[in-house]
Amino acid sequence: MGHKITDCADGDIDAIYSGLTESNCRKVPELRNGRYYEINKKIADESGKVIAGCVAEVNQWNALHIDALWVSEDYQRRGLGSRLLKEVECAAAENGCTLVHLSTFDFQAKDFYIKHGFEVFGTLENCPEGHCRYYLKKNLKG
Repeated sequence: MGHKITDCADGDIDAIYSGLTESNCRKVPELRNGRYYEINKKIADESGKVIAGCVAEVNQWNALHIDALWVSEDYQRRGLGSRLLKEVECAAAENGCTLVHLSTFDFQAKDFYIKHGFEVFGTLENCPEGHCRYYLKKNLKG
């Protein structure tokens, strides 16, 4: 064959994602134009320091993936995480999203997400060793 595996260079990752997106769209049409868009929100304290935030993106099939939702330990249990989650979900739903999904660990926020209407659809045990990673989803349209 003679094909060699090498490290990606500038622009290669975009080419990989573009190729995957084109292949996917031949099998399942896009629901909107464009590959992804981000919905990133933060909460800062009086000095401007970020104390909570959410990093998420919407794919071409209108599914929101929450990559990270974090609240500083000093500010937990004050409703900031709930406010961020609701804000991101509302922004996604206003733009036609019908599903949100994420993963979390047993030492993170599984119960928080369940309290907000998510359901576990998968688990990965011993990731990291002695712990469990949970995959959760929530329909945004009832």
